[in-house]
Amino acid sequence: MKEIMEPDAPVIFHIDVNSAFLSWSAIRLLKEGSDVDLREIPAIIGGDESTRHGIVVAKSLKAKAYGIRTADTVASARSKCPDLVIQPPDHAYYREQSRQLMEHLYEICPVIQQVSVDECYMSFEPVRDRFSSPEEAARYIKDSVRESFGYTVNIGISDRKVLAKMASDFQKPDKVHTLYHYEIRKKLWPLPVEELYMCGRSSAAFLKKMGVKTIGDLAVLDRQMVQTWLKSQGNLLWNYANGIDDSAVEPEPSKAKGIGNSMTLSNDAQTREECRKVLRMLTEKVVGRMKKEGVRASQISVEIKYATFVSVSHQMGIQPAAAAPEILFAKVGMLFDELWSGEPVRLLGVRVSKLEEENAEVQMNLFDYQKESARSRKQKDLEEAMEKIRRRYGAHAVHRGTEEWQKR
Repeated sequence: MKEIMEPDAPVIFHIDVNSAFLSWSAIRLLKEGSDVDLREIPAIIGGDESTRHGIVVAKSLKAKAYGIRTADTVASARSKCPDLVIQPPDHAYYREQSRQLMEHLYEICPVIQQVSVDECYMSFEPVRDRFSSPEEAARYIKDSVRESFGYTVNIGISDRKVLAKMASDFQKPDKVHTLYHYEIRKKLWPLPVEELYMCGRSSAAFLKKMGVKTIGDLAVLDRQMVQTWLKSQGNLLWNYANGIDDSAVEPEPSKAKGIGNSMTLSNDAQTREECRKVLRMLTEKVVGRMKKEGVRASQISVEIKYATFVSVSHQMGIQPAAAAPEILFAKVGMLFDELWSGEPVRLLGVRVSKLEEENAEVQMNLFDYQKESARSRKQKDLEEAMEKIRRRYGAHAVHRGTEEWQKR
């Protein structure tokens, strides 16, 4: 009889960028005019090309075919492939790519737990009613990342975090795999024991010496015996081999990171008016999230990605800090008009940062005070009423009849 998942079991995604540092470096070099894609040649990220010192932190599939492994020394990698291309890492750039990716994923589902610069867990539950299956949702997420950023991710699906993590490591790149607890005998147990999550080289070597060659070999052993061999690490590995992991997706608050929304357009926007409509919608989404977080912002930025995949962005301060939609949208309009070259637009993004609590005291100058005092209670009531309608019926349920940027 075929096993099935319990009806109430949560579904969890593990999303992992395929060879993140190499992919991100490759995308940047292509944008800068390079005619070589690091992902398509024997290439690594790590060390220094001139000194050949350091280790491999990321590798292309063609470099892997030469036997090059992550954490190999650069000298060792070079000896395996004399024509190897070595690109030094740029961690500041990688952090920015990570931030953009996580913001993109947050827009799809806000229940995300980032676990490293290039991977996160996501709960399927908040978006269950939008998709016919977890697989459909994962394919949508995977494709949206590729279309928005130009690189690929793998997504593992399971009812246990550790199994979702293992599934995302199956065949790459740009793939979706399932590994539910009832699938471990077929999909997990035949794998070499060194492929088990958290099984390091020394543990794998010891287990092999004890006759444990596959994950399945480990899973059927007596737990106490494995724990005697490897102490607490043995208990952890035995649990993982048997798909035992009751940890949940634990999202972190987003206040310190800022709040942003972006959208890849189904058709490139050709006119200012088309872009304005999208930016207004994005600003309203940002405002909704700010209200939910109870914050206001003192900095706002706009991103434009053209049809050529060239990206530009610009930011400006907001004094005093604000959360009012008309104030933020006016700033968005100014930034867009400064940035836009007139070329077709593929993606637009709005982001606020330098956030503070909504009820925090604000230091205003005389002019700020006069403007704030001039705002009628009627206008404030209107804003609150509009926000309630949007929360209940959606971001498009109500719009202002006039806006400062629209008049220009």
